[in-house]
Amino acid sequence: MRRCEYRELGRVRYRQACELQRRLVERRKAQEIPDQLLFLEHPHVITLGRNAQPENIVAEEDVLRRAGVEVCETDRGGDVTYHGPGQLIGYPILDLGAWKRDVAAYVGALEETIIGALAEFGVAAHREPGMRGVWTKNGKIAAIGVHISRWVTSHGFALNVTTDLDYFRFIVPCGLTKPVTSMEREGAQTGCSDVAAALVRHFGRVFECEMVLGERTEEMAS
Repeated sequence: MRRCEYRELGRVRYRQACELQRRLVERRKAQEIPDQLLFLEHPHVITLGRNAQPENIVAEEDVLRRAGVEVCETDRGGDVTYHGPGQLIGYPILDLGAWKRDVAAYVGALEETIIGALAEFGVAAHREPGMRGVWTKNGKIAAIGVHISRWVTSHGFALNVTTDLDYFRFIVPCGLTKPVTSMEREGAQTGCSDVAAALVRHFGRVFECEMVLGERTEEMAS
């Protein structure tokens, strides 16, 4: 069975997390490390994916600056999204050559992982036809945006746990004029660490791999 190392890194600035992913992707391509799954939170940041429409940021620069919101361009797929405290980020660094060389299957597997984890906390979630991400009857609860290079993945998903949803007013999330929600708003009283543990269980099930707690190396802390 393939092995996947997982770690919780706490709160990490977005650009720092991107650089860490870049280094891990290169090491995974070189077969120096097994698959990885990173859990973390970001300080307030709006990110623009490769297909982003700048007009989907609806707040002026000075408004964002006063609110402490950084704006970063990124190489993930998708449009504009928001990350912030209370939102659990999952960054899988996987070699899909050892699983399935199928981007749609990979995104669907991430959605299945999140839906399974949410069910453990009594949150009924589902897919919406033709749209990426995970939804409840009240709105979008998780966003997905990935990057794949030589079949090694980076970026991943963002699950609203106790996220302050008011920050989404600064954007049109993923280009969709639809509501967003969180586990807290859905009635689940929990924290990011417990949710990460549930995601680890379902990730291992869906991707058929052994989940192993990885050490917090100097590279992870840099």
